[in-house]
Amino acid sequence: MTTSVIVPPDTNVDDEEDVAVPGPNAQALVARDTHVMVPMGRVYPLAIARGEGCRVWDVDGHSYLDMNAGIAVLAAGHCHPRLVQVVQDQVTRFTHMAGTDFYNEPMVRLAEKLVSTMPDSSHWQVFFCNSGTEAIEASIKLARHATGRQNVIAFYGAFHGRSYGSLSLTASKPYQRQGFFPMLPGSFHTHYPNCHHCPINLHYPECGIACLDAIERTLFHTVCPPGEVAAIVVEPIQGEGGYVVPPDGALRKLRQICDRHGILLILDEVQSGVGRTGNMWAFEHEGIVPDIVASAKGLGGGLPLGAMIAREQWTQSWKPGSHGNTYGGNGLTCAVAHEVLCLVEEELMANAASVGNHLLAALHAMQQRTPHISAVRGRGLMVGAELCDPLTGQPDRHLANMVMEEAFRQKLLVLTCGASTIRFCPPLTITKAEVDEGLAIFESAIRACV
Repeated sequence: MTTSVIVPPDTNVDDEEDVAVPGPNAQALVARDTHVMVPMGRVYPLAIARGEGCRVWDVDGHSYLDMNAGIAVLAAGHCHPRLVQVVQDQVTRFTHMAGTDFYNEPMVRLAEKLVSTMPDSSHWQVFFCNSGTEAIEASIKLARHATGRQNVIAFYGAFHGRSYGSLSLTASKPYQRQGFFPMLPGSFHTHYPNCHHCPINLHYPECGIACLDAIERTLFHTVCPPGEVAAIVVEPIQGEGGYVVPPDGALRKLRQICDRHGILLILDEVQSGVGRTGNMWAFEHEGIVPDIVASAKGLGGGLPLGAMIAREQWTQSWKPGSHGNTYGGNGLTCAVAHEVLCLVEEELMANAASVGNHLLAALHAMQQRTPHISAVRGRGLMVGAELCDPLTGQPDRHLANMVMEEAFRQKLLVLTCGASTIRFCPPLTITKAEVDEGLAIFESAIRACV
């Protein structure tokens, strides 16, 4: 293997022959990384120096096409000029004054903008925090407080965070919980409607989404009385569980179950919201109205920001001191988030729908000529390609990890999720030409690994 020459970080060396990644500067940085706790573990040795749009450059000057966007965070891409301008303007005014104790205009303006995106927008309120995990924690607290009930139902395959309340609802990988028991009392799980791997071996639509019937027929009649259930928490598209899109009617069925029993419906839109699926919120595809929405990731445009958006009839039960957050409503992050939402409404949401359809069609075509792709699913620019053993049809986790690492070596940034799915969650600014470039590398990576 040829060793890369050390070059300034702003230099693009991709035209050189036999360029090896990671280069010497990245290797040196990795070697220095001995004091940062990383209990999650690194996936591959990308050492970023700068980014622009859908491109990033590492500390050796190598250029990569970014189709993971910091795990669906950079909705407007790297260093969008409008966001950079907002940061520069706001940081010269003020950055922080605790929003739970005082007032600031960026926080109020962002709250106005967020509730304007909800159905019947005059009857919602927002609680600001710093992450999706915190938004879920706030949602659990509000649901319990507002209903006077304790139990919460989530789904197998779900990911809602890693703090104790959110971790108690998370059920995507066993190591996420290992060593941390006991979980939050009153947490229950049931099957997510995953038609590619049906939990009860039926076929949609003839099944009538029978997997969700287990909530009323099994949970409510055995271990979880409906009158003690505060909320059902669900991702409208499962993220870490494998980019699983439920069948049409699933969210409506959950809404009906909740309505029958006085249960709140909490939608975790941390990964699927803010324009990623081609609508502002993924729940809009089914035309339902949730009680609470948890948002983060793309909302902050790269800055740490989360939000719980809840129907006013439930938030009125909270009294002063019921909940709080020092950094929630931070002036800088709220100013940026407002600009993100403007960009999403003006252009990025439509681009996600259009380019997302192109991405899905191209992956479906690739599936026809690639037996190691067993399923392609998604909405907008939240798309997954599940890899399998073609002899058995079973998910192939080892292959997915190899393909992810080989894609990195070929200058494409993707991540895995679920058992063996490669996820595509690029900036919503991505073009069809960039999608074609990325998929050519992806297919090359598969060929190199099988």
